Amino acid sequence: MIRFISYLIFTVFSISVSLAQMNSEEILINNYAIQLPGTLTYSQEKSALIIWVHGSGAVDRNGNQAQYIKQFRKAVNQENIAFFSFDKRTANPKNSNIIQQDGIIFNDFVSDIKEVVNHFKNDNRFTEIILAGHSQGSLIAMLALENVDKYISIAGAGETIDKTLVKQISKQSPIYGALTEKYLKELKETGKIKEIDPNLMSLFAPQNQPFLSSWITLKPTEEIKKITIPTLIVNGDKDFQVLVTDAENLKAAKPDAKIVIIKNMNHILKDIQKNEDNLASYTNPNFTISEQLIKTIVEFVKK
Repeated sequence: MIRFISYLIFTVFSISVSLAQMNSEEILINNYAIQLPGTLTYSQEKSALIIWVHGSGAVDRNGNQAQYIKQFRKAVNQENIAFFSFDKRTANPKNSNIIQQDGIIFNDFVSDIKEVVNHFKNDNRFTEIILAGHSQGSLIAMLALENVDKYISIAGAGETIDKTLVKQISKQSPIYGALTEKYLKELKETGKIKEIDPNLMSLFAPQNQPFLSSWITLKPTEEIKKITIPTLIVNGDKDFQVLVTDAENLKAAKPDAKIVIIKNMNHILKDIQKNEDNLASYTNPNFTISEQLIKTIVEFVKK
């Protein structure tokens, strides 16, 4: 009994010490008037730092309802890897007036990441900086690798976004997929879409068209060829938004990159055992992040 109590006390003490060693800082990074508040966590100094580069949408530092970024943070912190994520400019209400006034083009997100890297590049607490670009963030990160030591593409498109959008929407509706292709062709040729079906207005609204115009000109397979630092390409085989073939396209464009296809991982990095759970995981934090993903990331970072 005494031995059991001693073991219990030791275990509780060990857990307490472990938790006490985790450092957390709230950091506000400004890109001119744009405010990018974020959280830095690390368990020890002289560790590598992963900076998260968001996918599309108004994503906060934790990954909104699904909390996939928060889960990623906790997992890599437990492996003594530092982590920083922030509220994307479109997720911070304080940026709303500026966005409404000036709009957004793709390079604005690239500029945000460069400012984040600049904030940490001379921070002696960290031995190297790794950009982990998720989904849309895969391409954003490719364009922001100055002062970065390693690059990770997670569920990144391996083709121009117009082709990806047509595929995604066609799966839901062939009719709207054909309309999407028509609108994107018009946008590329004229810079504007004159008449828009109401069912596609959320995507092709006039205020969104400059952003789409700036995005569809960028080719991930061309940009990845320019990368000279160690590169990891990861995709899940349960991802219905970005397919395994996208990762394979990126790998073909950069043969020296490492590619890993994660079994049962979906687009938001969750482990999905049943196909019917795939979509449900997007709004449910109870689905756990892929352990194989974390193992793959940790091996690449610590190599």
